[in-house]
Amino acid sequence: MKANGTWLLSLVLAVAFLFAGPALAQMPQGEGERGNGDESEERLWFPVDSLNAGLDEVPEEVKRRTPRDAIRSFLALVEEEAFSAAAHFLNLSDLDEAEQREQGAWLARQLAEVLKRGEWLDTSNLSGRQDAAIEDPSGQHPRAGEPRRDIELASLTVDGEAYDIRLARYRVDDEDPAWLVTPDSVSSIPLLYEAYGPSLLEEYIPERLKTSLGRLEAWEWIAIPVFLLLTGLVGWGVYALVGLLAHWFPNGVPSIFAGRIQMPMALLIMAFVAQALLDYVVSFTAVATTFIRVLLIILIAWGVGTIALRLVDTILLKVTRRMVGEIDDTKPRDERKLLTTLYALRRVIILVTVIAVSVYVLSQIQLFETLGLSLLASASVLAVLVGIAGQAVLGNILSSFQLSLAKPIRIGDLVMFEGQWCYVEGIFYTFIRLRAWDERRLIVPVTYFVSRPFENLSVTSAKMYRTLEMKLHVSADIALIREKFLAFAKEEDNVVEHHKLCCYVTSQTETAQTVSCYLMASDPFAGWVAEMNIRERLMAFIRDEHPEWWPRDVVVLSQYDIAKGGRQDARPPAWAGSDEKPPSP
Repeated sequence: MKANGTWLLSLVLAVAFLFAGPALAQMPQGEGERGNGDESEERLWFPVDSLNAGLDEVPEEVKRRTPRDAIRSFLALVEEEAFSAAAHFLNLSDLDEAEQREQGAWLARQLAEVLKRGEWLDTSNLSGRQDAAIEDPSGQHPRAGEPRRDIELASLTVDGEAYDIRLARYRVDDEDPAWLVTPDSVSSIPLLYEAYGPSLLEEYIPERLKTSLGRLEAWEWIAIPVFLLLTGLVGWGVYALVGLLAHWFPNGVPSIFAGRIQMPMALLIMAFVAQALLDYVVSFTAVATTFIRVLLIILIAWGVGTIALRLVDTILLKVTRRMVGEIDDTKPRDERKLLTTLYALRRVIILVTVIAVSVYVLSQIQLFETLGLSLLASASVLAVLVGIAGQAVLGNILSSFQLSLAKPIRIGDLVMFEGQWCYVEGIFYTFIRLRAWDERRLIVPVTYFVSRPFENLSVTSAKMYRTLEMKLHVSADIALIREKFLAFAKEEDNVVEHHKLCCYVTSQTETAQTVSCYLMASDPFAGWVAEMNIRERLMAFIRDEHPEWWPRDVVVLSQYDIAKGGRQDARPPAWAGSDEKPPSP
């Protein structure tokens, strides 16, 4: 019975909620808000006894029901220079009633200039609801649907300190709630105006040029190109000056470093000069200022990061020249391993620098706050796009780190890759640079290189057997040839391990024999040179001393077949010793 009663009570509550839900949804917002009690009202607005009592009556054109209406109406009144009416959008409770009338209009004008130059404010991004609740159909925002009584309008920085301009919802007794700038924000308006207000240059600009032309004022369409031209001339001068310094410096690390930082140094000085002009000479509206400052932040971060990488490259080059010298496999294995580790360290530094610069730029332009949720919402799509578009690049980068850690090859190793002798000259993020024996450079993608078999001739030792083959007549004296080969080989500096020298007949035909000589060289290229030298000396010996050892074809003219046991008559033929020609066959 008790179980049946519980089931019936649950059914009654569900039916009541089903019919009461639409009725509550159709209830006016003001009635719903007023029916929640004192505790719920404090979550919707700040109750106050009076609001700007020192000002005149609120004009009809002042609309303060929603944050969007409040800022849009404020900017419209400021555009009409109705600063006394615009003062009604400020909570002047920290001022005496007598000061509210005198300073309200001036503070409203200052706030308009700060918003105009400090931060690009788009009223469409502000909430159009009276309770300023966050509308998020996806439901990913943690505070979606919750009413707010205090929102941030802008955040500006002065001398490294952040100052927020906030809107809050206030209500006096039974009057309609209104959105106004908070007293704390009002108190910081003079300080912000001093930092973001009009520059001294604007005092000399005619009023007719201060009219709006699109998102900018008319004078800005002239001043911005001049501003960019001046900073460009400064950058060109710095670029030329650094180039001259690179020529003046003695050959070596300072000259190389100066030559490599021409462009980043020019862009860095350009950014600093442009920042100084914005701070002390001219100030544009927020649209232009926001774009220029973001561009300057990117240039400064890129310039500093690039100069740091150029410094690392220069130090790496100096270490390479001092400790390793020419990149080949004649250097000790430890030195080549150190150089490979340095190249791997360079790639790690590049990766860390790129991440640090990216994080710095994003933090400075505050993209994490405005785009964070959007990035999280589209993270899966972005991951798919990056995975498809950057598959080859990411594969090369991972393969590059694999080579640096496993070290199947090192900088300076001699490898046989696709039938060519090549020295490993550099291992980079996405490619490997190989130097062929004829000084050609082969640029091979890392993934392609690691997916192909290659022979590392320097993995343990660069020593290599070389084989010298010569075809001689069957009458050649092999003992004498072996003696000459051993003598010639021992005179070669690049031939090592003389006890492994050997010379044998490896094949023969009815008229010739193949003599193979084996030698051990210190490295493959030196072995090739030693092989050529010994071959030339053996050929010169045979040519000068025993030319009969060269292979030749033998033609036997006889009426008898020696192979069948026949004997040739010792007497000469009848035509021998006469002028007669031998008979035709």
